[in-house]
Amino acid sequence: MVAVGRVIAIANQKGGVGKTTTAINVAVALAQSGARVLLIDLDPQSNATSGLTRDASDLKPGAPRVSIYDAMIERLSLSAIIRQVRDNLMLAPAGADLVGAEIELATAEARELRVKHIVESARVEYNYVLIDSPPSLGLLTLNALVAADSVLIPLQCEYYALEGLSALLGTIRRVRQALNPGLRIEGIVLTMFDSRNRLSRDIEREVRGHFPDQVFAVVIPRSVRLSESPSHGLSIFEYEGRSAGAEAYRRLAAEVAARTEQPSAES
Repeated sequence: MVAVGRVIAIANQKGGVGKTTTAINVAVALAQSGARVLLIDLDPQSNATSGLTRDASDLKPGAPRVSIYDAMIERLSLSAIIRQVRDNLMLAPAGADLVGAEIELATAEARELRVKHIVESARVEYNYVLIDSPPSLGLLTLNALVAADSVLIPLQCEYYALEGLSALLGTIRRVRQALNPGLRIEGIVLTMFDSRNRLSRDIEREVRGHFPDQVFAVVIPRSVRLSESPSHGLSIFEYEGRSAGAEAYRRLAAEVAARTEQPSAES
């Protein structure tokens, strides 16, 4: 278990790559291993929130909905918005107010540092702070990258995903240069992998060839169970704990936990 909390942004500007599924299941797996975990849902779609709580009203029945946005505009503290959703796992939920956050904060002072200021205090309370960012390269994702120590990149096994990866890596380089020089790539995880599909195997070979030290050993299989579990407000471990998807995410969480604080070799 790490002594100082690691902040990991889970990012890919392309939608439908398994980003939120990865955020939820890595968070739950790390929590089940005994680590204290905070998951910040920074996506206006709120899928990580609904995927862990079944219904948004579970968070605070009978009361006005609060979200990470309230902490970003300094209306409420982080401790006032987080909710325990599993043993060892806390959630900073997203809400509809995040939809307009990029416009509202566009002229705000130090707008790209809002999430960084929020998570700094959490480092001493949690072993891992995971940030589920939206499928875009806007202000919310920028906040996630500036706040993070590293970026975990889910990559769907299709060729269009490779084009998106290039754009994301360019953004990471610019963030390093201007705002967060210590930002590193936690790793690239191949998702929706079908071993029977030649395209999946070709993508795996190409990505591992280009990024030999940055691709996680485990691949996440294409799975109906993984797609179904969030609609029940459950992680894959609670929904179908013996499935191939559950085993893959256990292994991914173990790889994340085993990685050191030292930056990996990067292209």
